Amino acid sequence: MDINCYCKSGLLFAACCEPFLFKNKNPIIALELMRSRYTAYVLHNADYLIQTTHVSQRKQYSKKEILNWAKANTWLKLEIIQAKDAIVEFKAYYLDEKLQAHVHHEKSTFKLEKGIWYYLDG
Repeated sequence: MDINCYCKSGLLFAACCEPFLFKNKNPIIALELMRSRYTAYVLHNADYLIQTTHVSQRKQYSKKEILNWAKANTWLKLEIIQAKDAIVEFKAYYLDEKLQAHVHHEKSTFKLEKGIWYYLDG
C-alpha cells in the first residue's frame, strides 16, 4: 500500500520515515530525525521516541507518558519552519481529546554522536 508520509514531506511513507521507524536505518540529517519523530507520535511508537532521545535526556521522559500523549491527540500536520544543521524549528498541529485545535511550536536541538542523530532538547 503506497501512502503519503505522515510528516507531510511529499514523499511516500516507504521512502521517507518508514525506514527510520521500522528498518533500523539512521537519519542522515537532523531534519530527517525530526520528521521521523513526528511520525512516531502519529503512529504511537514510543519505543522509537525514547531510542532517538539522547541518553543524557532519557531520564526526563517516560515511555508511558509519551505513549499516552501520542494517543490522546490526533496529529494533523507537521510544518518545518527552519532547519539548519542541528536545529529544527517546527510546528506540529493536532487536536486534543476534546477536539480542540493546538499548535506545538518548538525549536529542537539535535546531537550527532558516533554517526547517529539524537533529539537533545526543545
